[in-house]
Amino acid sequence: AGENVDTRVEPASITKVMTSYVIAAEIASGKVKNEDQVLMSERAWREGGARTDGSFSGFPVNQRAPLHDMEVGMAVQSGNDAAIALAEHVAGTQEAFADLMNSYAARIGMGGSHFVNAHGLSAPEHYSTAHDLARLGQAFIRDYPEAYAYNSIKEFTVNGITQPNRNLLLWRDPSVDGIKTGHHSGAGYCLMSSAKRGDQRLIAVVMGAGSERQRADDSLALLNWGFRFYETHKLYEPGKPVAQLKVWKGKADQAQLGVTAPLLVSVPRGRYAELKPSMEVPKSLVAPIAAGQPVGTVKVTLDGQVVAQAPLVAIAAVEEAGFFKRLWDAFWMWWESD
Repeated sequence: AGENVDTRVEPASITKVMTSYVIAAEIASGKVKNEDQVLMSERAWREGGARTDGSFSGFPVNQRAPLHDMEVGMAVQSGNDAAIALAEHVAGTQEAFADLMNSYAARIGMGGSHFVNAHGLSAPEHYSTAHDLARLGQAFIRDYPEAYAYNSIKEFTVNGITQPNRNLLLWRDPSVDGIKTGHHSGAGYCLMSSAKRGDQRLIAVVMGAGSERQRADDSLALLNWGFRFYETHKLYEPGKPVAQLKVWKGKADQAQLGVTAPLLVSVPRGRYAELKPSMEVPKSLVAPIAAGQPVGTVKVTLDGQVVAQAPLVAIAAVEEAGFFKRLWDAFWMWWESD
């Protein structure tokens, strides 16, 4: 469900979800570590600290703190100072970090977004869309669940100051575990939220609400509507064959194809039986085939629209056969192609 989902808007502090995603990705690649000591620079303190009108974490200026603590301060307290300090630590400058944000946004598929800072305060050419932010939330939960979990923390203390998480839904509904609030005069009150009930997870994005309460009420209404009228099914699991394909010149004559991650689909309740799966694969393969090698795509449609898709890969390797088997298969490949 959506309204004006692709309209460019100011994302305010929801920007920090993109910042968190980049940091998690850089940690995963080994470029930074949770144990790194991050400097609260003069610039970070002046532009995002307690003397500004925005939200802050309160880390002392010109002192260092573990990256993990800074990131939790950014996620829970929405600290602009922590966001700038983290950006400087990861990329040298906030401007260079913004380039990283845009690079990762492109990989996620956020075609309607552009970032120029790590905190989300109003700036020319800093924008996103509700649709893109939903994609970002989905990617964050899927790719870096440990970092995502920081968003469910209800309060955090820095330098003797305890501040609560501004996401009111964390107190209203136990199924809600994130994600991020945002607010400034140009953006209004914003909330990217997510909840998991059973095996089903949904994401809601509300932008430009009139108050903190309204963004929470509207978000919970969207989530409740989604859980009431939609159901989620796991169609395929990793490591289990979805299909098999003929292999030429291999020690085995068939390659088992499967998915690398669970393929889930959410559909209107009662319409699961109407789903139609299809596969786009070549007619045959030629060995050697490596385990995990992409081979094709599985797609699932409802009413002619693709509702889920995933790459198909070889579950196990198929080694190249000996000389005579390869020669024999080469003959039959020629014969069948004639």
